[in-house]
Amino acid sequence: MNNLITIAIDAMGGDGSPAKVINGINHHYKKNNNIFYRIFGNKNEIQKYIPKNFNSKNFEIHHTSEKVLGEDSPLAAVKRGKTTSMWLAVESVKEKKSDIVISAGNTGALLVIAKLNLKMIENIDKPALSGLWPSKRGMSVVLDLGANIECSDKNLIDFSIMGSSLLKSLYPESSPRVALLNIGSEEVKGNEIIKQTYQKLNQIKNEDFQFKGFIEGSHLMDGEVNVIVADGFTGNIALKTAEGTANFITSELKKTMTNSILGKISSLINITNLRKFKKRLDPRLYNGAIFIGLDSPVVKSHGGTDYIGFSNSLSVCERIVKGNLIEKIKKNIG
Repeated sequence: MNNLITIAIDAMGGDGSPAKVINGINHHYKKNNNIFYRIFGNKNEIQKYIPKNFNSKNFEIHHTSEKVLGEDSPLAAVKRGKTTSMWLAVESVKEKKSDIVISAGNTGALLVIAKLNLKMIENIDKPALSGLWPSKRGMSVVLDLGANIECSDKNLIDFSIMGSSLLKSLYPESSPRVALLNIGSEEVKGNEIIKQTYQKLNQIKNEDFQFKGFIEGSHLMDGEVNVIVADGFTGNIALKTAEGTANFITSELKKTMTNSILGKISSLINITNLRKFKKRLDPRLYNGAIFIGLDSPVVKSHGGTDYIGFSNSLSVCERIVKGNLIEKIKKNIG
C-alpha cells in the first residue's frame, strides 16, 4: 500500500453518485491497478456498486452519512460540519494519508473547504482553478477558470508559473508557452493590470517557460501557446463559451446528418471521420479541473459527467502525483 498512489475520493458529489464514481474507479482500475482509492461516503450505498472482482487491497471505504449538497452555498457546506464526505476527503490529504483529493461535488464548497484545510504554497497569494483544453497542437492549460474574480499583476504572474508547472507535470515533453488572454494582441490593449503583467512577464528570465504576449479569444485553440492565463471572471466566461460552442457544433452536425436520407447516407460514408470528430470534442476527455496554489493538489470533476469522465479525471490525479506538481511549483515560484 505504501508504494501505491493514494487518491482520496468524495463519492457522494455530483449527478448520479455514488454509482458513477464507483463505476469510474472500476474503469480506471482496469487500466492501472497501481492506485489505492480511499473512498468517503455512505458505505451502504457505495457497496452496491463495488464489483466482486475488485481487489480489496486497492480500496477502503470511510463511512459517513453526511454529504455536501449541490445547492449548498459554500457557507452552508461548511456549516454541515466536518463529517461530510467532501470535508473528510480533503482532510485525508491534509493529514498526508492521501496524495491528492478529487470530488465531483459543489465547486464553491470544494474550494472553500480546501482553503480551510490546506495551506497556501509560500509566496502564492491566491490559488487558481485550472483546466485542460484541446488545441490544434495538443493540449493547453487554462487558468483561472473562476476561483478569483479580481486579480493583481502578481496573481497573474503566479498563475503563469503554476500553469507552466502543471503542464510539465501532465505532459513532461511539453515546453510551456505562456500567453495572457486579452481583447487584442497588441501591447497597448487591455486594462492597466494586464498591461503591467505583460511588462513584468517580459522581464522575467525563466527557463521553465516562454512568455508569448497576449492572445485573443479567437486564437485559443490554435496551439501556438499552451498555457493561457486570465483572471477568474474572464477565464470562466471563456470556458462557458467554449463549452457552449462545442455543444452547439456537435448537436447541429448530428441534426444535419440525420434529418434527411442524403444526410444519413453521407454520415454512413463518413462514419470513421465523424467518430474522430465526436471524440475530439468529447468533454469527458478533458474532465478534471485542478485547484492549484495550495500545498496539496485538489481536483474537481465536472458534476454532470458520467463514469468515463470521472475515470479520466482520476487519470489526471495520477499524472499530477507522478509529475510532482507541488514540488515543481515550489521550485519555480521561488
